[in-house]
Amino acid sequence: MDIVYSTHFAKTYKRLPRSVKISAEKKEKLFRENPFDKRLKTHKLHGKLTDLWSFSVDERHRIIFEFGEDVIYFHLIGNHGVYDL
Repeated sequence: MDIVYSTHFAKTYKRLPRSVKISAEKKEKLFRENPFDKRLKTHKLHGKLTDLWSFSVDERHRIIFEFGEDVIYFHLIGNHGVYDL
């Protein structure tokens, strides 16, 4: 599964604490195996984010993504504030 990271995702990821980065890498590995693994808590978003999905990195952090034709786009990573686009 190919994942494309947006520029905003990459910049935000760089600023995260090391512990969150480690959790994100572990969750991405799970995601690559099965995007709907129950441990990810993957869910469809609503409202102005209706075309996007989210999964949990840890208690506070989420990754917002989009399913494309043959690729998945990681748009944002952060706490619940990422939903306030």
